[in-house]
Amino acid sequence: MVTITIDGEKRDLPEGTRLATFLKDHPEGCAVGIIRPATKEQSATGSLTLSTTAGEVTIESSGQGTRFLSPESAAGLLLHWGDRYAAAFGPFPATFTPDRKPHLYERGDVILGCGGYDPARSYLIFARSRHSADHGAGADGGVIGRVVSGRGVLDRFVAGDRVTTVEPVISWADTSRSFTTTDPDLILEDGMHVVTYIRIVAQGYSPDKISIEAAGSVEHLLLALQRGQFSVGRATSTHILDPHLAGSEDVPKEHRRPRREGAVTVRTDGKTAGGVYIYRADVPASLVHSVVGQVIHGIELVRIAKAKDHLAVRLQPERIDLLGLPLEKAREIALRYGVALVVDKEGEGRIVVSQEPGTTLDVLHEKKVIVTTAPSDKVIDIELDEAKAPMSCEVFRRFTGLREHDAGMMPVFFKFDDVVLFKPKIASGTKITPENLPVDESPPAALAITNDSRKGAGLIGVRLSANKEFGPTSEPFEGTNIIGRVIDTDKLRKLKERETIYVREVRR
Repeated sequence: MVTITIDGEKRDLPEGTRLATFLKDHPEGCAVGIIRPATKEQSATGSLTLSTTAGEVTIESSGQGTRFLSPESAAGLLLHWGDRYAAAFGPFPATFTPDRKPHLYERGDVILGCGGYDPARSYLIFARSRHSADHGAGADGGVIGRVVSGRGVLDRFVAGDRVTTVEPVISWADTSRSFTTTDPDLILEDGMHVVTYIRIVAQGYSPDKISIEAAGSVEHLLLALQRGQFSVGRATSTHILDPHLAGSEDVPKEHRRPRREGAVTVRTDGKTAGGVYIYRADVPASLVHSVVGQVIHGIELVRIAKAKDHLAVRLQPERIDLLGLPLEKAREIALRYGVALVVDKEGEGRIVVSQEPGTTLDVLHEKKVIVTTAPSDKVIDIELDEAKAPMSCEVFRRFTGLREHDAGMMPVFFKFDDVVLFKPKIASGTKITPENLPVDESPPAALAITNDSRKGAGLIGVRLSANKEFGPTSEPFEGTNIIGRVIDTDKLRKLKERETIYVREVRR
C-alpha cells in the first residue's frame, strides 16, 4: 500500500495505482499538480491558521504579529466581547504603549489592542467591517495581521467561542520535482501530494453575508471562469494570467488592494484589460487591478502551473445568469439560491431575455431578481463556428450580448425572398477581417457578417436556401464571413422588419 494526499485528504491505495483513478469526473484537458515525495523541504509562509470553535481563519501576520499569534499566546483565548464592527479575544498580557486615539481599520484586520489602556489586559481584535475606533492600540494602529481566508467566520463569532489551535501554514520551498500533468497513466508514489483544482471565493461573498463593493468586477470574474477552467496564457514569478477575455473595455475599477499570494484580480485598463490574474507572490496594489477573489484551495497548483496549462476551477458563488433559460429553469435556480423571482409575464414556453439586477452579488444581496421574458418563437437558436471564424464570432458575440450571456438581441433590418438581414449596433472602427469565405456555394441556413471589404460591413444575414453567387448578407463571397448557422429556420419566416429578436447560442 502507498499513502498519498489528494486535495488535502490522505488515502491509502494499492501500489501501482494510476492517476486516472481520480480523474473520472475531472474536466477534460485540465492539468493537476503533482508534488513528489522527494520534495521534503518545507518553509513557513508567514501565515497562520487559527482554528476556532466557529471555524478556521488563515491570517497573514506582519511585524510583531508572529509573537502574539503564536500557539503559546493565542491558543485557548476566549471571545471577550463583540459588536457589528469587531470581535476581541483575550485578555492576555503584552508590552506596548497605547496611542489613545482612533485608527481606521479594514474588514479582516487583526489588531493588538487593550482595555482601559492597560497592556496587561490586551486583546486580539478581528475587524468585522471597515470602521474607525480607539481599540487601545499602539501608534501604528496595532494591525499585526490580516485574515486572508475564512472571513465569513468573523461574522459567526458568538459568546463562548475560543481559539483552539494555532498552526503555521507550510509551503513547499523546493519545487524542482513538482510539476503539472494531464497524463492519466502516471503511477502514484508513496507520500505524493496531488492537487486537482483551484477553489476561489469571490470578493464580498460569504454564505452568511454579501457585500457588493466589487459586484461589477466580480461578475467579470464569474463570467471569465464560468466554464470551470483557468487557461494559463502567461506564467511569471509573481502571477499566472488567463487572457481569454482580454480586450474588455467595461471592467469597473472597484476594489484596489495589495495583491497578496492567492489574490485574484481583474485588470481594468491596458492591453490585457479583462484578463484574470492569480498571484504567486505578494505585490503592491495597482491602479489598474481590481481584487475580485481569493484562492482558498489549490494555491500549490497556482505556484507550479506553466503557460498553456488548463486548470480546473471551482467558484463561490457560481454565476447567476438567467438569460436564455426557459422560465421554469430560471425559477428552479432562484429557488435554489433562496431568491424571489419576479416575472413580467407568466406562460408556457417563455424564455428569459433580461434580468435586474444584472450581477450575481447584487441578486444575492437583494434576494430578488426581476426578469423579462419573450415567447419562444422570438428566440432563435444558433451555432457559431469559432474554429473557422474566431474574430468574426467575437465581434458578433460582443455586439449582440452573447459574450456576457446565453441570450443576445438583434433588430431585424430588412427581409426579402429567403433572406433576413439584421443590423446590431457595431462600434465604428471595429475590424471585421475577411475569414471563412464561402467557396463555390453559400450553404442553406448559414449565418454571416459582411466584412471590411464591403461598404455594408457589420451587417448580419441569414439565407434560407443555398446560393452559388451571393452570401447570406447578399454580398459577393469575398465580402462574406460565414460565422455559423441558424437552427430555428422556421421562426425566421415569421419575423417582421424593425422588430427585435433574441438569439441563443447552442454549444456542442
